[in-house]
Amino acid sequence: MTGRSESQKPWKKNSQAMEIWRRLKRNRIAMVGLIILCFLLIVVIFDDLIAVEGINDQNIQNRLKPPSAEHIFGTDPYGRDIFSRIVLGARYSLSMGVVATAISALIGIPLGAISGFYGGRVDNYIMRALDIFMTMPMILLAITIAASLGSGMFNTMIAVGISGSPGIARVTRSAVLGVRNQEYIEAAYSINASDFRIIFRYVLPNAMAPIIVQVTFMVASSILAASSLSFLGLGLKPPTPEWGAMLSTGREFMRDSWWICAFPGLMIMISVLAINLIGDGLRDALDPKLKN
Repeated sequence: MTGRSESQKPWKKNSQAMEIWRRLKRNRIAMVGLIILCFLLIVVIFDDLIAVEGINDQNIQNRLKPPSAEHIFGTDPYGRDIFSRIVLGARYSLSMGVVATAISALIGIPLGAISGFYGGRVDNYIMRALDIFMTMPMILLAITIAASLGSGMFNTMIAVGISGSPGIARVTRSAVLGVRNQEYIEAAYSINASDFRIIFRYVLPNAMAPIIVQVTFMVASSILAASSLSFLGLGLKPPTPEWGAMLSTGREFMRDSWWICAFPGLMIMISVLAINLIGDGLRDALDPKLKN
């Protein structure tokens, strides 16, 4: 009997994943977001082949040229091709969003799991400490941390990651509170399983649905926050082709050369929108109330 039940576990996990994927595919808006995200990932992987010019190939004779057949997104004040810089800059903007979210998850998930699992004074101390960080909006907290650490890609990811961790911690705590009193947790106690094993082997895997959704939304927020820091001069700085830095470079030319800011801003908007659409779809697909 034991061997039979063990052999059924991979099938059950696979069938559950297929059921979630089936429900996600029925959400057309989420699939649009997924298609856009896949397209952006292809751009990142093959950016050297897609970009027609280098990121710093200056040609003063072509400065401030409007969109044309030669330069489909126009050129910037230094004569650089904006399309090539946007393509090559996708690597910076998307990677900063993903890495910053990973940092938020590495900080927030353990804190939220410990807080929700133990409760009492441990929960009170951790939550009050996080409340202090949450008194400021995420972007203001990121600005404060970035100003202390200095500019640069690594420091920007650290700043955005730390500022986003309280939100993930609170969602994790709420999810853990919903499963910590289940019968299988009591069964784990009865076999003298350690708290560490119970939290990371039994509690968190059964509380991952809302955490996955929150992490997905956090990627979009991190991209926006990292671009905002670069726009303010606290993140990546020119001539790095990060989308927020490109916006900062072109803001003084917005009145006469709209394309310098329009296309980087449009890419930020499309990326954030696509990931948010996927997050909405995952939230519906992982909601047990929607199971047939």
